Amino acid sequence: MAVICALGSSVLLMTGCTNADTTRSSVAEAAQTTPPTGTASATDTASATDTASATDTASATDTASPSPSPSETLTDDQSEREALVPKAKVTWDKAADTAVKEVPEGKLVDLELKPTSAEATASTGSPSPSMPNPAPSQGAPEWEAKVAAPDGTLHRIDVDAVSGKVFRTQAEDQDADDKQQLADRLKKATQTPEQAVKVATDKTKGTVTGVELDENDNQQLLWSVDVVSTDNWNKTTVDVDATNGKILREDVDRD
Repeated sequence: MAVICALGSSVLLMTGCTNADTTRSSVAEAAQTTPPTGTASATDTASATDTASATDTASATDTASPSPSPSETLTDDQSEREALVPKAKVTWDKAADTAVKEVPEGKLVDLELKPTSAEATASTGSPSPSMPNPAPSQGAPEWEAKVAAPDGTLHRIDVDAVSGKVFRTQAEDQDADDKQQLADRLKKATQTPEQAVKVATDKTKGTVTGVELDENDNQQLLWSVDVVSTDNWNKTTVDVDATNGKILREDVDRD
């Protein structure tokens, strides 16, 4: 009996040891196949960092303000028109009517909207026939008109484009040939400035900033009408035949 008991104990002891070894071996294998906690965290962190960086970059790209298009930049002439034209409260026809009244039986031959020069603003002192009213401030809009008497004598009349008042009148320097040439042009011009402007503005919409009686290279007598578009501040010049009212030329100045 003692021997049998001793053998049984040995068998149990060996079985326990075998189970213990098997358990340790399984734990070791599991440890080899399971990635360390620290390594997994580093990988996840790197992935999250890359994702966040990509998201931030995409977000910054989406929210960045677009650069202005070069085509939206105004030229110097366009900028001058943009600054000048809206300030003029007196329209071309009102300015023309005011200027013509300064010369007995006078007729308009030239009219231009322009900034008042420093030379005009420098004229000070008491009112006189040549300077009946104060000039506008330098850079303010004025209408510079040329009005001819029936004999071709030309007068310059400056009209404040805000108040509508004449602030300067003066006779232009001319010789006898110049006077005769101008008188002849006025007789041939059967179309009035008002008719020419209507033809021009029916063709091109905008604000009239200039009207001039002139001749082209083919010796055709014409009214040259300047029309400024307030959408893009380009100036379109429409040449209208001064004898029949037909359009001879249309030119867009985008400078």
